[in-house]
Amino acid sequence: MTMPPSSERVILGLTGSIGMGKSTVAAMFADAGVPVFDADATVHRLQGPGGALVAAIEARFPGTTGAQGIDRAALGASVLGDDQAMRALEAIVHPAVRAERESFLARHRDAPLVVFDIPLLFETGGDREVDRVVVVSASAPVQRERVLARPGMTPARFDAIYSRQLPDTEKRARADFVIPTDVSLDETRAAVMRVIACVQAGQGR
Repeated sequence: MTMPPSSERVILGLTGSIGMGKSTVAAMFADAGVPVFDADATVHRLQGPGGALVAAIEARFPGTTGAQGIDRAALGASVLGDDQAMRALEAIVHPAVRAERESFLARHRDAPLVVFDIPLLFETGGDREVDRVVVVSASAPVQRERVLARPGMTPARFDAIYSRQLPDTEKRARADFVIPTDVSLDETRAAVMRVIACVQAGQGR
């Protein structure tokens, strides 16, 4: 069962499409003293050596694990472009991540503000479980350049990942706050601090 937000705590949902700079913004929130739940890092840990999800994923997707846990390239090849396989993987991963998130909330019960860093916040309906949504955004050329610079990334793989995400324009339209990352780091950090100040003042949009 999802723990409801307390009257003294605001949950910010932080999201953004691939390559938009969400991790950089999440680190800025953390640097400002805001507890951040990193969904991606949680998944990596659960899928790493001895991770709680390794056996279940190997059973459903044979040959995708090894001594180091999940072989992300092999798993990605097994699910990208296959909606049924992706749903099967999500059915394994999402409940475990939810449980970790509830533990995070319990640990930070007294924090007035926390951040859920969730890449697919809108796509999974997670926006219904937060109080405000922050979308991290950059121009399409900057996004593509960043993603294609990643090791092992190809235009075809980028397009496959991108096709599973809501368009940036729609995310921005549904956001309470938009933080740009195709500007200087100082400008992005200033935007983060403005969001924190607005939330603390009980404002939005």
